[in-house]
Amino acid sequence: MPVRELLPISELSACCAPLTRETISVENADELARSLKALADPARLRLLSIVAASEGHEACVCDLTEPVGLSQPTVSHHLKVLVDAGYLEREKRGTWAYFRLTPGALDSVSRLLATV
Repeated sequence: MPVRELLPISELSACCAPLTRETISVENADELARSLKALADPARLRLLSIVAASEGHEACVCDLTEPVGLSQPTVSHHLKVLVDAGYLEREKRGTWAYFRLTPGALDSVSRLLATV
């Protein structure tokens, strides 16, 4: 089975009405499920919350390994999944990578799951 790229959550929310307003298509359900899977991991949720709560709402990868208790390669993998899903943005500064929440990404998930 070929590996499919995740559709960034901002693009997914643009194509989909809230789940309670109309029936979601098979394709959009598949995309939404894959985007939500990026969040459905305790380490990734912790990483998102650490980045969001950090000064300036950004964090260096060098500051993320100790709080989650994982190795640097594992943290980098989780961060890549979050970047690919559109939840985080990555900026390289010298030898370090810095991460920040993508503006509106979590709002997009919230709108998709809205009940109104």
